[in-house]
Amino acid sequence: MENQYYTMMEKQDFFEIIENKYGELAIFIDARDGEPHEPILQFDGKKTALLHRDERRSIILDNIDSETKDVLAESEVVMIVELHGDVVERLYAVAVENVEDIMLNGRRTRADEIFRAKSKAELLESFGAIKTWTGGMSK
Repeated sequence: MENQYYTMMEKQDFFEIIENKYGELAIFIDARDGEPHEPILQFDGKKTALLHRDERRSIILDNIDSETKDVLAESEVVMIVELHGDVVERLYAVAVENVEDIMLNGRRTRADEIFRAKSKAELLESFGAIKTWTGGMSK
């Protein structure tokens, strides 16, 4: 059963992608609260990647440099480095999944966040509701 009541997408305004002498890539982003759970990086082969950090949070990496896109598209794994200032908070490897399009469905609430809107029916289904009680005044 899926217990995902909402999905938050945060836009990473500034990030760095570094290539080492072996052709391996590391992506430096701001640290987020909590540990990543089964992270994966989707890349559209153009200029946008979406890091699915855990079941509730994804990080949008937009305007990827044109020189980087071919290397990223050919990568099977990249290192994600989460920083607090210049201090490394955590480091983890993620698989790269090449996709045709990155789907950014949802409602933008701030310049750096998108919440995926869910209907009441979707929320009740993901919650696993088996009974509903109503109260208050009758309609």
